[in-house]
Amino acid sequence: MKKYTPTEKKDTRSGFGAGLHELGKKNPNVVALCADLTGSLKMDAFLKDFPERFVQVGIAEANMMGIAAGLTIGGKIPFTGTFANFSTGRVYDQIRQSIAYSGKNVKICASHAGLTLGEDGATHQILEDIGMMKMLPGMVVINPCDYNQTKAATIAIAEHEGPVYLRFGRPSVPVFTPADQKFEIGKAVMLNEGTDVSIFATGHLVWKAIQACEQLEAKGISAEIINIHTIKPLDENAVLQSVRKTKCVVTCEEHQENGGLGDSIAQVLAKHAPTPIELVAVKDSFGESGTPDELMTKYGLDTVNIVEAALKVIGRKS
Repeated sequence: MKKYTPTEKKDTRSGFGAGLHELGKKNPNVVALCADLTGSLKMDAFLKDFPERFVQVGIAEANMMGIAAGLTIGGKIPFTGTFANFSTGRVYDQIRQSIAYSGKNVKICASHAGLTLGEDGATHQILEDIGMMKMLPGMVVINPCDYNQTKAATIAIAEHEGPVYLRFGRPSVPVFTPADQKFEIGKAVMLNEGTDVSIFATGHLVWKAIQACEQLEAKGISAEIINIHTIKPLDENAVLQSVRKTKCVVTCEEHQENGGLGDSIAQVLAKHAPTPIELVAVKDSFGESGTPDELMTKYGLDTVNIVEAALKVIGRKS
């Protein structure tokens, strides 16, 4: 298989902060709004260099979404920033009514998503956000895998006309994608070509899928690894091309099994190419307090779970 050697470990939220700052230098219409979490969202550099384009709304997330929607009317490109739980669950009505319904050009940027928020516990570890956001008509949903891809995605969504949900996280994770990559919304990235099983992964689970591929190779199994950074619009062609070759699928995500990436891919398969599928995801459960590594292991989102899912689905092939 193709070898990936991480250059370092960095958190994906810092990739967002770097991308936002770069956009600030390039595009005077880019504005940033934050709900009292400037440091956590790594928006400090943008605030320092472009204070006239930064709005600190305080702990008033619903108000932030309304302000962002209004700013688009004057031609601005607002990027909102807070935790994923507060970016979706707390403000879903405002997003649906004020942003999605009228197709406002708002970029909803959400940090600290999933179990890897860690010790803050279940009240902050939203695991339903992808499902909530992908169900909104016209909403683009992006979940990049490392620092470089998050930075590239942040820059790319400024060019997209319409609402976007950009999801990223708190922990430091391996940086293995190119710094100079071109991010294409809705275009999956082939990481390793294989013939025995297709593994579609998103976000933090992409690196774990690569590690699983190495373990499967040691067992004589050829795994195809595809990075699905854009969950909506889903790259259906990439999914179907891979599945028609391997005849079985594993999906991997730091999200509920219901409503996530696996759900979207299962729909594509049911319509076009019925195929055995196993989902590596949280099984209808809230999270709890713990370190990110402990939680990923407890809730079945580790490399070993991807390997086990691959072996199981290969055994289900007719």
